Amino acid sequence: MKKFFYSAKVALCITATIGFASCSDDDNNDQDSITEIAVANPEFSTLVTALQLTGLSQTLDESGSYTVFAPTNAAFSAFLSANGFANINAVPVPVLREVLLNHVLATEEFSGDLMTGYVKTLGKGSASSTNTLSMYIDLTDGVKINGGTANGGASVTTADIDAENGVIHVVNGVIGLPTVVNHAVANPNFTSLVAALTRDDQPDFVSALSATGPFTVFAPTNQAFSDLLTELTLPNLAAVPQATLTAALQYHVVAGANVLSTQLTNNQVVPTLQGGTFTVQLPTSGPQILDANGRIAGIVATDVQASNGVIHVLNKVILP
Repeated sequence: MKKFFYSAKVALCITATIGFASCSDDDNNDQDSITEIAVANPEFSTLVTALQLTGLSQTLDESGSYTVFAPTNAAFSAFLSANGFANINAVPVPVLREVLLNHVLATEEFSGDLMTGYVKTLGKGSASSTNTLSMYIDLTDGVKINGGTANGGASVTTADIDAENGVIHVVNGVIGLPTVVNHAVANPNFTSLVAALTRDDQPDFVSALSATGPFTVFAPTNQAFSDLLTELTLPNLAAVPQATLTAALQYHVVAGANVLSTQLTNNQVVPTLQGGTFTVQLPTSGPQILDANGRIAGIVATDVQASNGVIHVLNKVILP
């Protein structure tokens, strides 16, 4: 399948701002584990408590190759306040465990190994029992995760704290379990989609797609929207008639199901939130969608997992 998201490797060493050691490449058999490093630093005391409450402190003390995006005490304080919790002990343990797992990758990724695009965390939402949550990493300006703190994500403030069983990157926010809306906002390739969903004359798509779900969203790229405007001979997104835009956006959503790429079958007829259907086709050139008008859109990336649904990326806007 064609790669949709560009990749850009960077070698960065962010100056430690809160007293952490960073950028170590020492091959030291006596290195501390991730848990031991966290316990030794008072700026991680809330994280340590959270790891102990969820039983993950032992996991991150054992052998392995993990990447941990570690929130500071200040980051946890902001998270607890925003969600109405008096302290870390007030967070339900199952919820806390999934949030913490959403900060962990199963591979060791130093800053020079990170690429712009999606990675899989160890966390799970309620939408899928098998597909772990996706994390969007943006290296445009430093390392931004899931769109930064304004979108329930975070930014790396100190990178490459080397541990015996992996690496720690310090982050300035607790990374929440992303919804399909969070993922759309986080990815700059979806700015046109976000603009369409939030246009003043549209239904409250943000609230609807932030609900429990599950949803399967076939998300067109910015280029797909640009091509649509050319096809319709319209100057900009604002010129698309209200009813046309509403129907088109609803046509890209399947409600009540988290349909992974492995569940797509050839000539599968898919009912949509709009009320119409489209057909999945699986030629050797790659998966695609045949819409109600006989137009074909390629599925160029799949299985971007959110807590309340999954996103598949389209290179063309489909129309009912």
